[in-house]
Amino acid sequence: MNISPGDRAELLGRARAVLDANWRGSFTVPALRQYPYQWSWDSAFIAVGYSRFDQHRAEEELRALFAAQWSDGRVPHIVFHEADAAAPYFPGPAFWQIERSPHAPASHHSTGIVQPPVHATAVLHTYRHAPDQPRALAYVSELFPKLCAWHDFLYRERDPHGEGLVYICHPWESGQDNSPLWDPVLTRMALRPEQIPPYQRADTRAVDPAERPLDADYDCYIFLVDFFRQRNYDEGRIYREGCPFLVQDVLFNTLLCRAEQDMAELAELIGADPEPFKARAARTASAIDAKLWDESRRLYVDYDLAARMPVPVPALAGFTPLFAGIPDAARAERMLAYLGSPAFGLSTGEERSGFPASSYDRFAPDYSPRRYWRGPVWIQMNWLLMHGLQAYGYDEHASALRSAIIDLPRVGDFREYFNPETGAGYGAEVFSWTAALLIDVLYGEQTV
Repeated sequence: MNISPGDRAELLGRARAVLDANWRGSFTVPALRQYPYQWSWDSAFIAVGYSRFDQHRAEEELRALFAAQWSDGRVPHIVFHEADAAAPYFPGPAFWQIERSPHAPASHHSTGIVQPPVHATAVLHTYRHAPDQPRALAYVSELFPKLCAWHDFLYRERDPHGEGLVYICHPWESGQDNSPLWDPVLTRMALRPEQIPPYQRADTRAVDPAERPLDADYDCYIFLVDFFRQRNYDEGRIYREGCPFLVQDVLFNTLLCRAEQDMAELAELIGADPEPFKARAARTASAIDAKLWDESRRLYVDYDLAARMPVPVPALAGFTPLFAGIPDAARAERMLAYLGSPAFGLSTGEERSGFPASSYDRFAPDYSPRRYWRGPVWIQMNWLLMHGLQAYGYDEHASALRSAIIDLPRVGDFREYFNPETGAGYGAEVFSWTAALLIDVLYGEQTV
C-alpha cells in the first residue's frame, strides 16, 4: 500500500502518543483503563514497535517483565507493578495468591500462568534495529539466560509426553481468551455453582459487555485460577490431579517454535551453541505438522489432551504456523486457498469486502464481528501472518494484511480489536500493541 509522507508522519505521531501515554517509566501498559499493569506478550509486541525509534524503551520493556520471572523459569502473564489494592482490576494479586508457590518472586506481584512466548523474537528484532549495536549485544547477553530458562520451563513442565508440543492450562495463556477454540473444553467442564469462588467481574466497566466473554466463560476462567492456587501452582500436580483444561494450542506452539529458531540466532550472536535451539525448533515444527494439521479443513487445529481429541475449530490461529515456516509449499498453498477466501476476509480479488483477517471464520454459526476473539480483527495476528505469507512468497496477501494494519487505526482509532466488516474499533481504547505494530509496519520492515 502506498501512503503519503504526510499521512505517514501523522500516523506515526499518533501512534507514538499512544505509547507515551501508556509508558510507566520502565514498561508500557496495554491500556490504562482496561489493562493497567504489564502483560507478557503485549510487552513483546510493544518492544517490537519501540525498537524502531527508541532502543532504551525497547530494552527496558522486557527487562521489566523478566524482573518478575519465577525461579522455575516461568514468565507470568501479568506483572502487577506497584499494584493498588483499591484498584478495580480483577483478578488482582489478592486473588492469585502466588506466594503459595516456592518459585514465585518475593519482589513482584504477578499471576501464576503464562502467555505465548514471543519474547526471543522481540529481543532479536530489537537487536536488528538498534542504532547502538554494542549496547544491543550486551542486552542480548543479559536476556539470553532468562529466555533459556523460560523456554526450558515450557518444555520441562508442559510437555508431559516428550512430544515437542507444550500445553496451555487456561484460555488466558493462549492470548485468545474467549476464542471458540475453547468452547468444547469449557462446555465439558460443566461446573457446579459451589465449585466457583465468589468474584465480581471488572472487565466490563470500561468496555461494552457485548464485546466481552460471557459470564459462563468467566466462571470457568476463575475456577481454573482457583484450581491452580489450591495446588500452589505446582505444574506436576496441576497435570496429575485432573486439570480439565490441557490444550496443545497451535498459536502458542508456533510462537515457541519460532522463538527457538530465533534463540539459535541469538546464541550465534553471543558465541553460544545454536544447535540445541535448532534441534528443539525442528522437533516442535515436526510435531505441529504431524499432530495438529487437519487436511479436510486446510488449517492446523488444537489438540485437547484431557479429552484426547482434536479441536476442529476454524480459528485464524490455525494459519499461524506460516510464521514459523512449518508447512511445506503444498500445504501452505492449501492453507492460502482457505485463508484467502471470504471466510477470513483476505480475498484479493473482487470478492473482497471489509478488512482482513477476521479471527474466526465469518461463515461459522457462532461468528461475531464484535465479540473479542469470536470474529474481530487483531493487529498482532495480522502482523504474524503478514510475515509468514511474505516468507512463502505470497506478497499480494501479505500486502493486504499490511494495508489493514495501517488502515484500521485510521478508521477505528487505536483500539484493541476491530470489526472485520466495517473497521469500527472495539475493546480497550488507546491500545499499545496496535500503535507499536503500526509503527513497525510504517517503518517499512519486510522481514522479522
